[in-house]
Amino acid sequence: MTSRVDFYVLDSSAVKQRWLFACRLVEKAYLNDLRVVILADPADAGGLDDLLWTFSERSFVPHELCVDGRADAASPVHLAVDADTAPAADLLVNLSGRLPPRLERFASVAEIVDADAEWRRLGRERFKSYREQKLTLNTHQPGDSGNI
Repeated sequence: MTSRVDFYVLDSSAVKQRWLFACRLVEKAYLNDLRVVILADPADAGGLDDLLWTFSERSFVPHELCVDGRADAASPVHLAVDADTAPAADLLVNLSGRLPPRLERFASVAEIVDADAEWRRLGRERFKSYREQKLTLNTHQPGDSGNI
């Protein structure tokens, strides 16, 4: 059962900043022994896959790209393009522009919203949907520094 949704509102409108913030967030969750699913649009999955290995010179996030619905249960982090076939997890990081289905499989959700007008509009729609579901909502404004 999803207990909370955290919205991280970034100052930048650059997609790469959103992705880098997501990598740092996922790394923090991974280091805290949380199981994570990253939901991405199919066009973004390859770039995010590469970035999770290379975003930091001092670390990387071991993960599995799960595009065909198959997932290795031993992997702590899954990068998925379809939330319906992604495994259950402690944290869902939503990098898609849509509301994820079957939220009950995730203990918490992280939404990363940047300054791009369309991305912000979609984020507001998801915020309203989560509020209608009576989920606990939290908003954080880390700026471009990426502090989590």
